[in-house]
Amino acid sequence: MNKILIKFVIFFLLFINQSISEENIMILKLKDGDVKIELFPDVAPNHVKRIKELADNGKYDNVVFHRVIDGFMAQTGDVKFGNSNNNDFDLRRAGMGGSDLPDLNQEFNNLPHERGTLSMARSSDPNSANSQFFICFKPAPFLDKQYTVFGKVIEGMENVDKIKRGDENNNGAVSEPDKIISFKSL
Repeated sequence: MNKILIKFVIFFLLFINQSISEENIMILKLKDGDVKIELFPDVAPNHVKRIKELADNGKYDNVVFHRVIDGFMAQTGDVKFGNSNNNDFDLRRAGMGGSDLPDLNQEFNNLPHERGTLSMARSSDPNSANSQFFICFKPAPFLDKQYTVFGKVIEGMENVDKIKRGDENNNGAVSEPDKIISFKSL
């Protein structure tokens, strides 16, 4: 009887652990394939909540990667001006907008900006993150503890690497940019 109870408890704990971890996994669909992302609610709970809310409501679908700098990062997430299927789409203004939700207070943490890191974009005000985020192509330690890291690519980084690069003489602005096909929780 005790062995059965112990096996049941172990199975239950494994099941609960798997359920908890899956709720923090998202799939970013790009033209070259899927990107599996793990979110970090333990260090950036409000940023994770915002990303999931916008993603699960389809707000990131068809949003362009408006700023992509080779050897640095790919920025996206302007749901106001960057959604290529929206009447407000304006590639010249992409990167200047956000969502209708209020800006977030910073949640700077000790996680490093390394290859595959997802971090929130913001203005010079540390408490101005809203919907835009970027994915690092390479380590960027100069951003550590100055931008909120909220997730990391755990599969499919090769698909991120194929995002069309922007003009390095124009701060990475991209003409005819790639876009997010969809971004959803697992």
